Amino acid sequence: MKILVLGGDGYLGWPTCMHLSAQGHEVMSVDNYLRRNLSREENSDPLFEVPNLHRRAELWKAKSGKEIQIRVGDLCDWDFLAETVKGFKPDALIHYAEQPSAPYSMKDRHTATLTFQNNMMATFNVIQAVHEFVPDCHIVKLGTMGEYGTPNIDIEEGWLDVEHNGRTQKFLFPRAAGSLYHTTKVLDTDLIWFYVRTWGLRCTDLMQGPVYGMETYENTGDESLYPFFNYDELWGTVINRFMVQAVAGYPLTVYGKGGQTRGYLNIKDTLQCLRLSLENPADKGELRIFNQFVETFSVNELADKVKASGERLGLKVEIKSLPNPRKEMEEHYYNPAHTGLLELGLKPHYLTDDAVDEMMKIIIRYKDRIQKDCIFRDVKWNK
Repeated sequence: MKILVLGGDGYLGWPTCMHLSAQGHEVMSVDNYLRRNLSREENSDPLFEVPNLHRRAELWKAKSGKEIQIRVGDLCDWDFLAETVKGFKPDALIHYAEQPSAPYSMKDRHTATLTFQNNMMATFNVIQAVHEFVPDCHIVKLGTMGEYGTPNIDIEEGWLDVEHNGRTQKFLFPRAAGSLYHTTKVLDTDLIWFYVRTWGLRCTDLMQGPVYGMETYENTGDESLYPFFNYDELWGTVINRFMVQAVAGYPLTVYGKGGQTRGYLNIKDTLQCLRLSLENPADKGELRIFNQFVETFSVNELADKVKASGERLGLKVEIKSLPNPRKEMEEHYYNPAHTGLLELGLKPHYLTDDAVDEMMKIIIRYKDRIQKDCIFRDVKWNK
C-alpha cells in the first residue's frame, strides 16, 4: 500500500515508518517538528540523539535498501496538506500528528491554546483532505485509552449498547477525559464519527494506552534509528520515566496513592497493532474502534517492577510518594475490553522481568546523558 504517516518524526511515528517500509509498503513521513521543537523549548532533550527526518531516511535506506519519502510541513496549513495528499494519493493514512502530552496541555494558557488549536485543526484538515482527494483512503487515527477516564463499569471497545425505556441503541462509549490533551482526542473521535456518518469515510480509531520501550525489530542496537525517548514529566511515559529515574538515582515519582491503573503496551506491539489495522481495513462508512493495550498495571505495580529490576542490576532504587498534581482518581475500578486486535492476530510482548532488565541495561549505557534537573516539572492540573 501507499501509506502516509502524519507525525512521522515522533516517538511512535518514526518506528511506524520503518516498520511499514520493512513490510514492503510505500511510505511517506510528514512532520513539522512540533514535538521536537516544544521539547527543546521546555529543556527536555531525549536520552538518545535524534537525527532530522531526512537524515533518518538516509540511514534507513543504508540499512534496509528501502526508501521513506519525507515532507516537512504543518497539517494546519491547508495548502501544504492538500498538496501532499493530492500528490501522494495514499491508500491509507496514519494520523499521529498532534501535541501528545497531557501535562504540557495543562501547563498554562499558552500551552493549552497550542494543544487545542493544533490538534483540532490538524484532524479537521486531514478529514477534509481525504474526502476531497482520496475518499476511499483508510484513516487510522491514534486515540487514547485516556478518553474513557475511569468509569465504575467495564470499558467496552469503543461502543456501548444502551437499553432505555424498552428501546436499545449502540452509542459511542461515554468519555470522561482527564486532561485537555485527552479532551482533544475525544473531540477527534466525535469529529471523525460525524464525517463517517455524513461522508461514508472509513476509519479505525486506536484507543492506545501508554507505550514503553525504545527498540523495535527494525532498529535493534542502532541508536541512530531509535525514537524520541523522553523521560521527563512533560514528554516521558511513566515506565520510560521510572526506568531512567532508577538509573539516575532519582526517586521514582509516584503521585498520591499510586493506585491509578491503566493499560500498557510495548512499542513493538504498537507497530503490530498499526500494521494489523492497515492490513484489515475498516469498511466504508465504518468507525471501527480498538482498545490498544496488552496488560494493565497500577503506578505502584510499575514502580515495584522497576525497583526490583534496578536491584537485580545492582542499583539502589527509592520510591517516593508525592502530592498528586493531577485531577484524577487514585484508586478506582478499571476493566477495559481489548479483544479486537488479538482477534486480528496481535502477538503481545509482556512486561516480564527480563523485558524490564533489558530496557534498563540500555538506559544504563547512556546514563551520562540523563539530566536529573529536567525530570520533575510539577505541572498542576488545578492551579
